[in-house]
Amino acid sequence: MGTVRPPPGAPCLQGPRASRSPAPPGAPRLQGPRASRGPTPPGPRASRGPGRRTAAAAAAAEEEEDPRRLYRRVEAAGDDGGGMADRAASCGSLYDSTNLLLQYCNNNDDTVSASSALDMEDRVSQLEQRLQLQEDEIQLLKAALADALRRLGRCEEQGPGGAPLGGPLAPGGQRRPLASSSAPAAPLKVRQLLQALPSRPLSNGYVQQKRLLSSPSSPKKDVLQSMKRKSMSTERLTLVKREMGGGESRSRTTSSSSSSGGKSKTKECTLNAEDGYVRMFLRGRPVTMHIPDAQRDSYTLDHKGAAPDRKLKLQWVYGYRGRDCRSNLYLLPTGEIVYFNASVVVLYNTEEQQQRHYLGHDDDVKCLSVHPDMVTIATGQVAGNSKDGKVLHPHVRVWDSVSLNTLHVLGAGVFDRAVTCVAFSKSNGGAHLCAVDDANDHILSVWDWQKEKQLAEVKCSNDSVLGAVFHPMDPNLIVTCGKSHINFWTMDGNTLTKKQGLFEKHEKPKYVLCVAFAENGDAITGDSGGNIYVWAKGGSRISQAVSGAHEGGVFSLCVLKDGTMVSGGGKDRKVVLWDHHYNKQSEMEVGESLGPVRALAEGKPGELFVGTTKNAIIRAAFPDTLTPIVQGHTDELWGLDVHPTMEQFVTCAQDKQVQLWDTNSHQPLWSKAIDDQGRSAGFHPSGGVVAVGTMTGRWLVLDTDTRDLVSMHTDGNEIISNIKYSPDGNYLAVGSHDNFVYIYGVTENGRKYSRAGKCSGHSSFVTHLDWSQDSHFLVTNSGDYEILFWEAPSGKHVTSMDTVRNVEWATYTCPLGFSTFGVWPDGADGTDVNAVCKSHSSSLLASADDFGKVHLFTFPCAQPRAPSHMYGGHSSHVTNIAFLHDDSHLISTGGKDTSILQWVVV
Repeated sequence: MGTVRPPPGAPCLQGPRASRSPAPPGAPRLQGPRASRGPTPPGPRASRGPGRRTAAAAAAAEEEEDPRRLYRRVEAAGDDGGGMADRAASCGSLYDSTNLLLQYCNNNDDTVSASSALDMEDRVSQLEQRLQLQEDEIQLLKAALADALRRLGRCEEQGPGGAPLGGPLAPGGQRRPLASSSAPAAPLKVRQLLQALPSRPLSNGYVQQKRLLSSPSSPKKDVLQSMKRKSMSTERLTLVKREMGGGESRSRTTSSSSSSGGKSKTKECTLNAEDGYVRMFLRGRPVTMHIPDAQRDSYTLDHKGAAPDRKLKLQWVYGYRGRDCRSNLYLLPTGEIVYFNASVVVLYNTEEQQQRHYLGHDDDVKCLSVHPDMVTIATGQVAGNSKDGKVLHPHVRVWDSVSLNTLHVLGAGVFDRAVTCVAFSKSNGGAHLCAVDDANDHILSVWDWQKEKQLAEVKCSNDSVLGAVFHPMDPNLIVTCGKSHINFWTMDGNTLTKKQGLFEKHEKPKYVLCVAFAENGDAITGDSGGNIYVWAKGGSRISQAVSGAHEGGVFSLCVLKDGTMVSGGGKDRKVVLWDHHYNKQSEMEVGESLGPVRALAEGKPGELFVGTTKNAIIRAAFPDTLTPIVQGHTDELWGLDVHPTMEQFVTCAQDKQVQLWDTNSHQPLWSKAIDDQGRSAGFHPSGGVVAVGTMTGRWLVLDTDTRDLVSMHTDGNEIISNIKYSPDGNYLAVGSHDNFVYIYGVTENGRKYSRAGKCSGHSSFVTHLDWSQDSHFLVTNSGDYEILFWEAPSGKHVTSMDTVRNVEWATYTCPLGFSTFGVWPDGADGTDVNAVCKSHSSSLLASADDFGKVHLFTFPCAQPRAPSHMYGGHSSHVTNIAFLHDDSHLISTGGKDTSILQWVVV
């Protein structure tokens, strides 16, 4: 008898020997009430004895009866169990759907094998798709079973009124059991069944870098296939439920929407008017949100909301991209310095303390060049992926720095991965532009940028290329440098001919890091060995050497208008002034907190601008004047909170820095280095202290005036994803990736802390939390899209929705909730929205998404797919967002782009 296989795409459950292929991106790790953070513990599948299959079959047969017994017992208690009957019904529905899926898998004929006329490649591809579908469905079933297990366990422990759940009371007050003595063992068997389901646990329960946007080389095909798999999995489970006659007759649904090109089809959002809740679906998982009594009679899903009248305007960009980019700092005749951060090119007038912004790019800007006319600017960006999986090609944008209008777009579809170097020619009026992309061969191309026409291209080097510039006196000569090379390229028509630089008796460096040109046309290079070499004009040999000019690499060279030269060092962090004959004249050292020198630009006479690898820009003057004018974080940024009464905000990042910022001066009031990577932050209502959560389970409290450490505690050893004081300042809630929320009593105005309670019940890591206005309740969201409510400070789980349905919340930062669920876009997978924040006037709601966008909605945002205003600027996932205390500004933080953007509300 042949093996029975389901037809392609059919849902199928697997047993203990299920596939171990990875879970889909962003899928939550769903487990029991206290999900362990490691792999699933060895259960029945660990056995390898001859009786393994028989034992498993017996356990399955026994399990088939027990869930029904539990279902009957829960149903018996449902009349006064505060919604327990609905939960029991969902458990019974889950049991029936599981049975139906199993039967469907076991009874289908082997139609695929019989009719297979596909070649081997298509067959393998088909099998891989089927395997992925099964993995998706297993994840969904396991999620539902985890929820059922917790609810069934609660039913066993407590019935209505707090009495043990069971049958009628016997004489003497003992409660008779409803069924045989084996019934109480059902939760244990359900747990065994849950553990037997295959799953790939996530690392520490933390969804690792789903971010397709931050990977410029992510192919479109992979994105579309991933979205298609999610869509098919959700649709098939929907069909199974419909076959069962599922769906509530009294519910209304929004229209389902779908589109081609890989856009996933979403389940309908449903309204149950009788019980007063709305249900939406994320990756097939139902999320139930209860409607306040004041809106129950009038609420409808058919209402079409409007985008708010207020809008956002980008006012300030904090930080500078110096950690991994070069030659990206210049002074314009307008007195503005031009540089970039994230996808924004900033024009900053340091005298007037004003910024202007070029917002033409849709992903990370990587390089910049200023035309000889000192008005036209070229910037190159990386590749990326849009929200719907569309590839965003790397390209060069040429734009006007006065009007900020885009003049030309070059190379879309030509460049690969990213444009890493760009430069205008100098001696022919700047008619040409050269660029190097990030392909394996690092293609060097030359363009007539005004005609948007490519003139020539050539494979530059298999090794990394760090710089490409035109010779200032020869429009047909280009110099490139990088790993172990310096090349001189001569363009003749559409041909580029290479001449390699010869180091001869001189030490050949691992990297040639930068190139500049002397007044007489000599090329000058700085390298990783700390040497400065002079290459005679028109030749490829070294005519003069300054050995050991710096300790460590020479990261930047700048020839000043008077013919002298300035060099910037890496390891030694020194800025050195050299005369016309390359004799050292003066030097100064940049502080360690600001980092090694990355870029140099000449300012007013006697003045320099220095960009550093720690994303700072310094105004400098010899002999020793160094004034920071731009500062920022250098690693992934998540922690953000605003001061309760002042125009200040605090940030913390994985660079182990906590910074308190002033929104008027745009400078940090202080920075403090901590021992662990920062992840979350929260001000005390008095503003006198700020709590900071880290990536290691440790959290600390700092004095906002002196930045002194006030208190330090540790809860678990995982990420503290959220930390928030109650409105009355008497409690602190600490949300962790270990699935718990720890509640502390706070005394002496935030100076002393004592554990008051612990919220236990989430089956995945805690992502967001909010306090009620009266400080008596908490609401939390988790990584598996749960919404749970808690009493404070005890941490007791609130199971009756009537208790919390009408609670007024002090903040709305939970993306899953009745007043905020409209922020979720069509086809969202549960990790697409990273943060939301309600304005203090309760009229606006802002959201931060995974695609580099900030959205502004009308509050409350309680209609599916609510309209909004959308704003770009971040190039990575936007991790957090907050309105200032007076709603005058909005602050948003970027993850991998490490940027902070300040928006004015207009």
